[in-house]
Amino acid sequence: MERGAGCRPGSRIGREYLDHLRVERGLAANSLEAYGRDVVKLERFAAGRGREPLALVQADISEWMMALRQEGLSARSAARAVHAIRGLFRFAVREGRLDADPMENLRAPRAFPALPRFLSATQVEALLQAPDVATPLGLRDRAILETLYATGLRVSELIALRASNIDFELGLVTTLGKGRKERIVPLGSEARAWVKRYAAEARGGFGRSQAPELFLGRRGRRLSRMGLWGIVRRHAVRTGVGSILTPHVLRHSFATHLLERGADLRALQAMLGHADISTTQIYTHVTRERLRQVYEQFHPRA
Repeated sequence: MERGAGCRPGSRIGREYLDHLRVERGLAANSLEAYGRDVVKLERFAAGRGREPLALVQADISEWMMALRQEGLSARSAARAVHAIRGLFRFAVREGRLDADPMENLRAPRAFPALPRFLSATQVEALLQAPDVATPLGLRDRAILETLYATGLRVSELIALRASNIDFELGLVTTLGKGRKERIVPLGSEARAWVKRYAAEARGGFGRSQAPELFLGRRGRRLSRMGLWGIVRRHAVRTGVGSILTPHVLRHSFATHLLERGADLRALQAMLGHADISTTQIYTHVTRERLRQVYEQFHPRA
């Protein structure tokens, strides 16, 4: 049997959720496969009650959570499954498919957070240099990569960005994040220069569309999430970081490099658009781990 067979969700919301995890969250193939199995388990549970997954209520989900342990799953596997489904319902609420999260008042499972993956400054520089800026596509790709790294924007925020959202004189980007909350993020001079060059020299050549978005596909339409993912992956493979790089890794790199160079955690929270400072604090763990690795590598008595 092909690896991962039977793990593809049958529901539309399940498939969209996995696409979100792959493109925006940057989950590895093994993790996506595990999340797919978890969603399928919930779908089968719902089908046994003659319902769609999004029709389940809190009591149903509590019963499903108990059934996980009765099936013999380890505490860790059960916690991951609950975490995956909690993410599914939150995603459904954000996408307007549900009015309220049925898991909102359920006790959260014990978390096993993985540290965010990020690139070194040298790897970022190689990636930014990868597009052939002598071509319109290469110029667009360079502007996209520069913007992602300069601002830490999410995929959905980047593809919705319009030229009118950028104050080129002040170097500021206005974007709508989760919950349609507006925030302002600085855009450095290097990224600003590439975006201006793309807008002046290349954007008009992408079809005849009147799409208002700044970054367009070959036919002049707004980029899709998968289209942006493909752009980043193509240049990642070229520079040898294809196994770890997704658009979200550039967001992690943006945050990690700022924190390593002394950025204030509250300022970073504002730039990333995190509602809770605890979400931003994960990057302090990244920098501490980096310091520990450097110490063990170079200290003579480590």
